[in-house]
Amino acid sequence: MAVWSSLKLGSAITKCLRLKKTDVLKSSALVPTRNMSGHHLMGIKETRWQWTKFKDLIHYYVLVGVIPLTLFVTGVNVFIGPAKLAPIPEGYRPAHWEYHQHPITRWMARYIYPSPQQQYEKYLHTLYEEDEKFKVRMLTHKIDEMMKDRSDYKSFYYRPISANHHRVVKESMDRQESEGLN
Repeated sequence: MAVWSSLKLGSAITKCLRLKKTDVLKSSALVPTRNMSGHHLMGIKETRWQWTKFKDLIHYYVLVGVIPLTLFVTGVNVFIGPAKLAPIPEGYRPAHWEYHQHPITRWMARYIYPSPQQQYEKYLHTLYEEDEKFKVRMLTHKIDEMMKDRSDYKSFYYRPISANHHRVVKESMDRQESEGLN
């Protein structure tokens, strides 16, 4: 390698000797350069790793998820098809999933989603719980108002209790009584 650069330096010197004095000052022929990579500069640019990774993941999920799902839905639509409307026989009560037209929707209504009856009963339970909380809040408010009107205060005889505390104390008292009697 050193031989080639010295040959290049020697050729640059002979070139300078042939040039005029004014051309030598203008040219950079006296400066030896080493162009080992063919004088290609490597430009600094931002990475494309995130973009490449994103594209790889998109292709993966399309191959793993979208294509099989598309084939499944197409097969269901071609071979099973939508439900047809028919009169209900006497004495037969249809299940809640039988009201849906598409087979996939029927399957999801049957095995994944709760029935409308279950949803309604959960809603009623929520209303009941909120009503009980409201009654407890109203009772607490009434107690506070009565204490304020009578110039009374919270003391030994009044402690706000929770049902959990009451249950635990009752169980421990029952256990003590059963152990004392035996």
